[in-house]
Amino acid sequence: METLSFPVEGPLDLRGTLKPMSLGWSRWNQEGWWQAMRTPDGPSTVRIRRGDDLLLVDAWGPGASWSLDRASGLVGLDDDPAAFSSDHPVVGPLHRANRGLRFGRSQRVFEPLVYAVIGQKVTGMEAKAGIRGMTRRFGDPAPGPLSGLWLPPDPERLAQSSYTDFHDLGIERKRADTVRRLAREHRRLERLVAVMVPDAVRYLARFGGVGEWTVNETLVVSHGHTDAVSVGDYHLKHIVAWNLAGEERGTDERMLALLEPFRPHRARVVRLLERAGAPQRKGARLAVRGFEDF
Repeated sequence: METLSFPVEGPLDLRGTLKPMSLGWSRWNQEGWWQAMRTPDGPSTVRIRRGDDLLLVDAWGPGASWSLDRASGLVGLDDDPAAFSSDHPVVGPLHRANRGLRFGRSQRVFEPLVYAVIGQKVTGMEAKAGIRGMTRRFGDPAPGPLSGLWLPPDPERLAQSSYTDFHDLGIERKRADTVRRLAREHRRLERLVAVMVPDAVRYLARFGGVGEWTVNETLVVSHGHTDAVSVGDYHLKHIVAWNLAGEERGTDERMLALLEPFRPHRARVVRLLERAGAPQRKGARLAVRGFEDF
């Protein structure tokens, strides 16, 4: 085990900041937040917890040093929520009440990208089931003392798989083929952590099966992209329309228009509005689908 501690300046909502990073390979317990990851140096598990005025990070596995070197970015300590301010009657109070909500950077692209692909046009329940199945089939137990924590799927094994390997996991051929194609490019994808967001957007858009929603869902995790808006999300447009305009139903176009004044912090505003929630409505929900629906 390797250990690192560093001071925390300003408020930090550790749970809220790390929630978007959690994906399918993390766990909270009384000992802190645990995250399993594949690094350029090998598998790693990190545990992050609060001390009195310190953040304490422990790491296990061949990739421990790599993970520790990037822990401050992961928990958003290089993000400054004070760089954003607003006098909007909804956004302003939410921001002041959540000053510890920061944007972290995982500095890994392939894992959030695969997670986003599996989440395309399915319910959250279906997406989580698909990730669990892929993790057990193509992953490995994570290093360290926490039993039951698994590493993300191995991109090399994903690259060598057949689409039929995904069928019984509830993942149809289109998403399976996208994952397999991305896995074959995983080394190039990881280089995107060193480029600016606009360049990463252009590169990711070259891949079939990777649309605007998937790109933004990825970059908000990998790069801490504070202006990403997940156009095409089933719920988000309604949350934004309700909180910013009092409208129970929204469209992507209406959402973008309402968020425009908040550039380059639209994702920060979205995260705040998600905390505020949306009105309870009766009506159609996204249905669980079978393969015949694709």
